[in-house]
Parts: sequence; structure tokens; C-alpha cells
Amino acid sequence: MTLPDGWTGRSACALQKAFGLSNEAFAERLGIATRTVGSWHEKPNLRPQSAMQEILDTALTQASQAVKERFAQLVPGAAPAQSSTDIDRDAEERLSADPHISAALDWLDQHAGWASGTARRKVAAQLSQLDVRELRDQGVKRGQIEQRDIARALGDYYRGRVDGYGRYSARYGDSATQTSIVTRADWLDLDYPLVVANDRLRVTSRPADADISLDDELAEHAVRRLAGTLALDARLIDMPLYRLLDVDLGSRRISGNLGVTSFAAYALTMDLLEGELIDALAADRSSRADTLPLRDHYLPDIASVLDTSGRVCAGGTLALCAIARPADPYRGDADYLLLVQERSGHVVNAARRLAVIPKGFHQPMTDLRADAKLGATLRREMEEELFGRDDIDNTIADQRTADPMHPSRLSEPMRWLMADPSRLRMECTGFGLNLVSGNYEFPGLIVIEDDEFWPRFGGQVAANWEAISLRQYSSLDGELLTDLANDVAWSNEGLFALLQGLRRLRQIGGNRVNLPAIDWEIEQ
Repeated sequence: MTLPDGWTGRSACALQKAFGLSNEAFAERLGIATRTVGSWHEKPNLRPQSAMQEILDTALTQASQAVKERFAQLVPGAAPAQSSTDIDRDAEERLSADPHISAALDWLDQHAGWASGTARRKVAAQLSQLDVRELRDQGVKRGQIEQRDIARALGDYYRGRVDGYGRYSARYGDSATQTSIVTRADWLDLDYPLVVANDRLRVTSRPADADISLDDELAEHAVRRLAGTLALDARLIDMPLYRLLDVDLGSRRISGNLGVTSFAAYALTMDLLEGELIDALAADRSSRADTLPLRDHYLPDIASVLDTSGRVCAGGTLALCAIARPADPYRGDADYLLLVQERSGHVVNAARRLAVIPKGFHQPMTDLRADAKLGATLRREMEEELFGRDDIDNTIADQRTADPMHPSRLSEPMRWLMADPSRLRMECTGFGLNLVSGNYEFPGLIVIEDDEFWPRFGGQVAANWEAISLRQYSSLDGELLTDLANDVAWSNEGLFALLQGLRRLRQIGGNRVNLPAIDWEIEQ
């Protein structure tokens, strides 16, 4: 039994009633605080965070049939759970018919040196051995690992130094934080406007993935990834991704060279490192030798992290979004609204973690060269993640439009912003390489300067499927923003973008901001 729109306080209380448990007994069954159950009764429309959503899903899955029937009567929208037979049947159907899974299987056969069809047979055999409940429980455990745990573990793993490079750390008020982002002084505080003169990444004609060869162990990890994707009915869309070869951030411009790879190449190689690390942390074995074989192979030291042309280095851009609001008799003085998302468990990158919004892979849509600009990615992600443009989400539908970002196709809010260049400021605030999966990260700041926007379009701003909730903060609430920066649920790249964005907004925001002073450090 599942809830198509996720859990709320009301449906959580309905589950409690179906079990027939007191607040204390229900909290004990879920392994949570009693006050959390109490908050669901007080706020029935509250949406629990992603880790709690997983806990409630597990409790319902493991409930007796009688409890499930009572719950179904209390929550009419609940759908019957798929049986293991149904899951197996659906997974087998995707294995046979899903063109994106087929593309990933073909890629695996080619790079593992297998005869055509071998990957399909191996994934089918692996599917028959999987326990879906164990996979879901694994997802819950992954969501409980904190950003600081990940940063600390990666700091311990990468002890070798390269002069001038180190992990991004920051101090604000009485607090300090460390991340897994490798950077250097001249990669920070760029404040480069994302206009044509500055946004100069270019695509080369280098053959895609010619340097990737998988031995038997690496290929078997890829097989398990595909089998798990099918068993959990997760999305895997084999879209093209840009692959960073080199970058130059001098002369107040972003230049460098990009290749083009596929999502399958990333998902079946570098993207496996995050799950391997988090599973090791959850099992308390990340510090033991030989527990991270994939990392030992793909990203063994800082030199390999910096060698972007010698590996699959996918990545993207993400930005702190600040929307000017006029003074309000109920809210108070003029400020900026700052948006933060809680990522869903269905995304590949930063699942179940806090991140700024928009956040997207750097990838082409229809124009390989024009889409290489970081600003193009951010504008596309604004349309998709904030303004409801499902037609440019290639995880939902194939892209058949010649120019998806043509002015005639823009959403009403984006068309209004683009009509006057003074309304929208987009800047790159830094650059770094994320030790989690080796991704490149371009954090940015998006400022909607015209405070007419929010009264006009604020009601149309809504996150897409990649987020389970949006949080809003005022740029005048320095205390709450300090607490936000201290939240352990952040993704490392999200925290990097938040801190760099707040630093820049403090410089340019005038009387609309009351932000903590943030001082970055490069930790060797």
C-alpha cells in the first residue's frame, strides 16, 4: 500500500489509529520522539521530511493485513501495495521494453567487453535474488547519514595534499562547517555575471567514453545498480551529459572544454561511489581497509580528483535563489525570499538531502554548443523546478521541440523576467570538485531584483517531482539562516552553494539583508 502524494501529519495519524497505538507506543514502534507524533496531530497538513517518509512507508509495508485494511478505510487515496510478483513482473517488463535500460545494458556490454546480451542476462539473474524490502530499508539508512559524517569520512580518506587545493570550510557566527568540495582560493568569490562574455565553456569533438574499461568486479557493481533501479522502479533516463575536460576561471570569465558522455556512463561508474561510501558509514566500516573498492579504483587520491580529463567528470550548476519582496504590514520590511528544497528519494543526486533550488545536471537539450553555457542550464532549471515546465523535463517525456527555451514557450514568470534585463541577476559564485562522486560544481546566485515579481507570480512558484518540499527564509532573519547552515541534512554541494550565495548576497543586498558574516577557509 502506498500514498501517491506522500505522507502528511493527517495520514501518519491515520496509520497510528490503524495500529491502535498511543502516541508513546507509536513513537516507540517507529523509533522516533513522542513529540514528533504529537506534532502530526497539531499540524495535520505538515509534510514529514524524506527520512521520516521512508520510516512511515516501511511501517505500513510491514503492517499486518488487518492494519492495512483499517488504514485504507481511513485514507481512501492509499493505493494497494505491489506484491513481490507484481514488482518482478514490472521490472522484467522494463528490462525488456524500456529503451533507456536497453541503452544502459548495451553500454555495459561494450565497456565490460561482454558479448551482446550478457548484461541483460546478468541483471535478470540479479533481479531474482533481490529483496525489495531490504533495498528500501537501505534507502532509509542512507538518508540518516549526515553531511558532516560524509565530509569527515572523505577528509580521512583523502589525506594526501596538493599545494593550493583543499576542502571548502566556512565559519559564521559561533559555528563552523566542513564540506567535501575540493577548491582553491582563486576558484571562490568569483561573482561572474552569467552573460555571453563570461560564460564561455565550449564543446570539443573528443570521442565519448573511449577511455572507460570495466573489469569483472566493476561490471558486477554496475549490474547490481541496474537491478536495484529496476526493482525499486527508479527513474533512469540515458540522457547526454557534459563531461568536464578542463576549466579556466581567469580574466573574469569561465572557459574550458567539455566532452559529451551519457547518463549511463555516469550512473554505472562514478555515481556508484556515493552509495558505497554511505553504506559503509551506515555499517560503521568506512575506516577499514578495502571497504571502498570502487573509490579505490575510480577516485583513489586528490590527484585523480583534479585529473578531470582522465575520468568521467560529470556535474552541474546550482544556485541560491533570492526573490525581492516589498515591505508587508504582516511580514515586515522589504527583504529577499530565499528558497531551499528537500530532495526526494527518487533523484540520483543528493537524494533525501537539503539543497538550494534550482539544481541540475549540466547537459545539452537540443543545441550542443549553446546549452554548454551555465546560464542556459540555470534558466532551464528555473523553468523546470520553479515554474512548472514539465515539457522540458527529459525524465518525463522525450524532447521533440526544436527550441524548448524559445521565448514563445516560456512560462509567464520567466517571460516577464526576461523582458527586462534589470529584473534578473545570475552570477557564478565559485567552482569546486566534489569528493563524493568526483562531480564538478558551479555554485551560483540568482537574484530577482524587481520586487513586483513576488506579488505577481509568487503563487506560481512550486517545486517539481525532484523535491518533496520547499522551505522559505527571509534574508533579514540572520539567526534562522545560521540555524539553516548548521542543518546536518544538507548535501555537500548544496551547503557550498548556500554559503557562497549568502556571502555574495550580503555584499549586494543592502537594507534587504541581515546575514551572518561567512568566512571561508581552504582546509588542507
